[in-house]
Formats: sequence, structure tokens, C-alpha cells
Amino acid sequence: MGEAKVDIKIGETQFSGQGDQDWISKQLDKILAQAEKLLLFAPLPQVEQSDVSGHKPMGKDSTIAKTTLPSFLNEKGATKNQVKKFLATAVWLEAKGKNRLETNDITNALKESNQSRLGNAADCLNKNIAKGYCEKNGKQFFVTEDGKKSL
Repeated sequence: MGEAKVDIKIGETQFSGQGDQDWISKQLDKILAQAEKLLLFAPLPQVEQSDVSGHKPMGKDSTIAKTTLPSFLNEKGATKNQVKKFLATAVWLEAKGKNRLETNDITNALKESNQSRLGNAADCLNKNIAKGYCEKNGKQFFVTEDGKKSL
């Protein structure tokens, strides 16, 4: 049989081989049989999440997370403007470690903190998305770095 060459990468483990086609085929079969174990030994590198627009979630922020929601809303001047109030609440929740949010997370957080409710939370989300301050991810959304900076 002829010469063959194979390059395979599973997680961080990489195998390259060149030689007789039968030999390469046997080596490849051995590697594929151990693929799950190889992933445990050397998992895939963690890639920072971002959506197709290039926006990235803002991530946790211990400074914000230590603040109560009413104090954070007052500090950011987000008690009267509903779109800004929605965004500030989302920033506060993400700072506490909630990766993906739904509009009911915002309304529940406001209710639990004895804050006035939003007239139309879905509209507030859409307006923040239009500004690039939030990004949808399926039925959920996240706050972008631009959204956090806007406050």
C-alpha cells in the first residue's frame, strides 16, 4: 500500500503520523478508541464566550455584587428611566454570577428588592439590544461590556 499521513487533535493532545497506510490506519484506530480518555487527560481549552456580533458577556464583578440592588440603581441614576433600570438590574445580576438572564429574572430581582416594577420588560430588553448593551442568546440574554460601561 502507499504512503499515508494523518494529523489529529483531541483536546490538547495531538498526534501526527506518516507511513504505510495500514500502520497509520491501526494507529488512528487506537487513538480514536481512547478519545474520551484523552479528553479527560487534556480537555479542550476554554474559549471565552461571545456571540456572532463579537460582544462578550461582562462577567462577575465583586464590587457590584457586594452592593444592594436599590443602592446600585441609585448610584447609577437608574431609578426613573425604565430602559436604564432594566440594564442596571441586569448588570447587577450578572455581577453576582448569573451568566444568562431572562426578562423575568429582572422583574423578580426588582420585586424582591422592593423596587417599582417595569412597564414592559421585553421592550426594555429590545431597546438595550438596539444600543448594543445586551445581546440575545436563544431565549436568554447577557449584558455586553459596552452595556456595563454605559452605566
